[in-house]
Amino acid sequence: MNPKIFNQLQEKYEAIDQDVDVHLEGLLHSKPINYWDYIQTDALLNLQVQRTVFPDEMVFIMYHQVNELLFKMVLSEMDQIAKNNEIDTETFTSKIMRISRYFDVLTSSFSIMKDGMDVDQYNKFRTTLTPASGFQSAQYRKIEFASTELINLIDKRFRDTIDRNSSYENAFEHLYWQAAGKDYKTGKKTHTLSAFEARYKDEFIRFTKFYQFNNLWAKFKTLPKASQANKDLIKAMRHYDYTVNIKWVMAHYNTANHYLNINGKTAEATGGSEWVKYMHPKYQKRIFFPDLWTEKEIQDWGIGL
Repeated sequence: MNPKIFNQLQEKYEAIDQDVDVHLEGLLHSKPINYWDYIQTDALLNLQVQRTVFPDEMVFIMYHQVNELLFKMVLSEMDQIAKNNEIDTETFTSKIMRISRYFDVLTSSFSIMKDGMDVDQYNKFRTTLTPASGFQSAQYRKIEFASTELINLIDKRFRDTIDRNSSYENAFEHLYWQAAGKDYKTGKKTHTLSAFEARYKDEFIRFTKFYQFNNLWAKFKTLPKASQANKDLIKAMRHYDYTVNIKWVMAHYNTANHYLNINGKTAEATGGSEWVKYMHPKYQKRIFFPDLWTEKEIQDWGIGL
């Protein structure tokens, strides 16, 4: 063995009170790595379980699983930004563009859903998905929490009047996506929303308490003024904001419209939400980095799409 490598290994294991010889001996008994074990191909390809006999349901399942894998990649990049207390402009810009590329893929890939499933098959197997809903993607909700301050995720109807020092629990009750499963006049929640909260609410609140001060927008505002004025960084931030809250949302909206608006009649979403007003950006005006947009751009957000 190269003496330099051995010394580096010895230093590595001594730092954690381990005997390097024991670890080297373990290599004698280990098996060589191969692609299918490293990627866990067999496990991955056995995660698709259909509820119906329609073959295009498999497209639907796999597409959403691919989305969740990409969401995990996004959250990994966000975690690195959030926990880097000395992040520089170049690194920040690079990470934002990585995240944007993941969402560029997510946006363009909607053609798989929009043009890749038979409409009749979809409208038959989708009834077996009730009361599940796409707004129950916990990872996507976390991406939003990790992107901006909570006030920018509050339902547009309450954003200007809600107490900005409100508790996390109260803010949670007024997040924009609550409108997909809650009647604000009566306070009644659908089973879809209630089940989602029972599974994830406590986790979301813990997550939000950390990211309220470590989200992308908050981290951006801690940078030196010169960095905040950096044209490449501003361009990257705006690209991410527009990609997620306009392009990706509209790709999702247009796909839903393709399957759920038949002969001028709009079908109800599987979770029971009024999906047109919930999804279209012109109604909620979700903007992660509002100070990077002009008043005119904010006013016209999502209009004309």
